[in-house]
Amino acid sequence: MKIGVLLSGGVDSSVVLGLLAHAKEHQLTAFYLKIWLEDELHFLGECPWEEDLKFVRAVCEQFGVPLEIIPLQQEYSDRVVSYTISELKAGRTPSPDIFCNQRIKFGAFLDQVGNQFDKVASGHYATSKIIDGRAHLYKAIDPIKDQTYFLSQMNQNQLIRCLFPLGVYQKSEVRKLAEGMNLATMHRPDSQGICFLGKIKYNDFVKFHLGHQKGEIREWESGKVLGEHEGFWFHTFGQRKGLKLHGGPWFVVDKDITQNIVYVSHSDLLASVARDSFYVSDVQWLCDPPNRNDLQVKLRHGPNLKNCTVSPGNTEGRLEVKLESSDAGIANGQFAVFYDNDECLGSGMINLLSKKP
Repeated sequence: MKIGVLLSGGVDSSVVLGLLAHAKEHQLTAFYLKIWLEDELHFLGECPWEEDLKFVRAVCEQFGVPLEIIPLQQEYSDRVVSYTISELKAGRTPSPDIFCNQRIKFGAFLDQVGNQFDKVASGHYATSKIIDGRAHLYKAIDPIKDQTYFLSQMNQNQLIRCLFPLGVYQKSEVRKLAEGMNLATMHRPDSQGICFLGKIKYNDFVKFHLGHQKGEIREWESGKVLGEHEGFWFHTFGQRKGLKLHGGPWFVVDKDITQNIVYVSHSDLLASVARDSFYVSDVQWLCDPPNRNDLQVKLRHGPNLKNCTVSPGNTEGRLEVKLESSDAGIANGQFAVFYDNDECLGSGMINLLSKKP
């Protein structure tokens, strides 16, 4: 089998290459996807790709696997970064890592070189199975590392080509595998933050594109001015850090983008702004739409799921989601990812009216 292996320079994808190489059953080619932001905004922080590429080359040399570097700068700009900036300007919460997978790693990459390979392997924590000719996506056994949330907008043509070898391992086991293989990446820390930023700080990235504009931070319940911010686009729903307010903890619960106001609530009052229902649009089912309406949903990456029921919304193409327990951090633009026990079914974009009366 001819397999293309996506390498990032981290320990997870390096272990995938090692596992496949040790199997000695496949013809492997490794790929490093070079993205535009690492060059265009290098002055905002350390340029990560040169260091990452050094580790990628070391791992490929260890296993005798050829390496190709694929430039996808323009594709990133057009398909991921422009979406992120547009969502921030509109006051919504973008999910760039979801579109990074759908539009770049398993989108532009497959469009460019995918036909040369039977499968494409990556270091994502997930599992997949082919049942009756259709690909199904399942959670990894490590609930903390499970990344099905970020794979939830894939389509069948993409998913059926994917291999996710790490879904059957705990993260601690992957580290031990890396040490057993004596990989150059075995002690590298896990990457954090948005996929395309590398070592660039998120606020620096936002400021470069949207600038800054002082505005008021108000208490949601009373309207009292508590402080000021540098622009509503720097703040996301549920955010706690970076508000610089006394007497907290305070959490962002709403934004007025026309007046550049950020509303916050004290942790003691969060229950008053929590929601137990919302709509989702642009739903992408990974396989077939579910034949039941009692499901589970993830509202953000992580191990936590909520029981829910789904039903057609009042507008064509929308679903109404009702949660068994309310949540104070639901935001426009977020993705709701649906599950039937361990199977990830797909996702849609959350649409809300403002909380403010």
